[in-house]
Amino acid sequence: MAVDSAAPDFGRWLDTALTGDDLDEEVWGHAGRAMSFGRMRKETARTREVLAAHGIGPDSTVAVQLLPSFTLLWTVFAAWSAGAQVMLMDPRLTPAETTRLLDLCEPQFHLAVEGPVPLSAPFREECEIVVLPRRSGRPAQSAHRLVQFSSGSTGLPKVIGRTGRSLLDELERFARLPDMPRRGERLLLLSSMAYSFGLIGGVLHSLRTGVSLHFSGSTQPRELLRLLAEREIHALFGVPVHFDLLSRVGRPGGLPSLRLAVSGGEPLRPEVFTRFEEAFGVRIGQAYGMTEAGIIATDLTGRAAPPAVGTPAPGMRTEVADGTLRVRLPEDPYLHADRSGRYADGWLDTHDRCRVRPEDGVLEILGRNDSTVMIGGLNVDLTEVESVVLAHPSVTDAVVVYGEAIEAHLVAEPTLAKGELLAWCRERLSPHKLPKALHFVRKLPRTANGKTVRNRELLHASRERERQVIIR
Repeated sequence: MAVDSAAPDFGRWLDTALTGDDLDEEVWGHAGRAMSFGRMRKETARTREVLAAHGIGPDSTVAVQLLPSFTLLWTVFAAWSAGAQVMLMDPRLTPAETTRLLDLCEPQFHLAVEGPVPLSAPFREECEIVVLPRRSGRPAQSAHRLVQFSSGSTGLPKVIGRTGRSLLDELERFARLPDMPRRGERLLLLSSMAYSFGLIGGVLHSLRTGVSLHFSGSTQPRELLRLLAEREIHALFGVPVHFDLLSRVGRPGGLPSLRLAVSGGEPLRPEVFTRFEEAFGVRIGQAYGMTEAGIIATDLTGRAAPPAVGTPAPGMRTEVADGTLRVRLPEDPYLHADRSGRYADGWLDTHDRCRVRPEDGVLEILGRNDSTVMIGGLNVDLTEVESVVLAHPSVTDAVVVYGEAIEAHLVAEPTLAKGELLAWCRERLSPHKLPKALHFVRKLPRTANGKTVRNRELLHASRERERQVIIR
């Protein structure tokens, strides 16, 4: 196995962070109840003993597929503390998707929940763990401490490895950002802990700096608004849909303690940025990154409006080649047989079209290279079509994909007719860019970290399930 010189350092850092200066100090909060350092240490130690009883120790490979909960966190901490390689898996994966990833990654143990998992899996304090040994599993074949999976918004996820050095380096990048939540502040984390920003920028940064981390068991906007006000939250991390919903029920001056609102995961629409500032007097900042690299660029206080995402994070090297953003990484982040060819000569191709503002070096993300399709010999950027559909005042959510033709899947007010929306598009798009099919749904499917699913087959499958529920 390759040696990761930072692996012991990461383990020592974690053990030190779990100690805390004050065992009674609040570290996590949920539903009005606080989690102290003392209880966190106790539960992590108890879970490590349980894992050890099952044979989990140094270089073990453990797939963790638990519901969002305190249990998930102290289980991951316990596995890391034991020296295991942790593979984080979304609990809402279908059995077929789960089997594919398990067969591909070959973990020795699968930590899962018993019974079916709801499509909406809100945070809860604890959940049951089922430890499933896998005879076909293998011990760690690399020095990676964390294995994650790309969001899968456009298809099957890719397998991505993070070494101890990579995790520590990203924590240092966050620590060097002066606007990040600091000791004594309260952070409400809505971002998924299965992905980099939620796990590293939210959980591990808070653990490192003494930030009190809070969670919500509901994503209903009025409940979130009540929680933000009652707990006097200073910072909020989420995805665009969270800020969209909150901006629709907010009121000026309603959150006097809130100083920081940071969105990540997918592009932030300008109208959501504007509406949120009007509602709360706080500009939405952005954390731009990807699972492969972690945080890449930030504008945490929203100094620049979308499509700007800020300047490169401390220590990150970026360049724009042929209009596409590339990021310097010390090693290929992709594991197993699904390498994508996006990493070459030390540079990772993000597939994001990018422009650098000459006056201040701010990066502007202009869409995806892989969102361009050829129709009648002409290039069509599906993000352009999507932005036109989303600009209609009666449309609240939309995604545009391409199969045999351009099609839009959207959530809109019941009074919006297809003819009206098509007329709107004809006024703003060339004929070859017009969507040929409009699919009205009650809700668009999203990945675990809040990204809109952009896989045509998955969109149609979700639409069919919705139709069956309505018929029944």
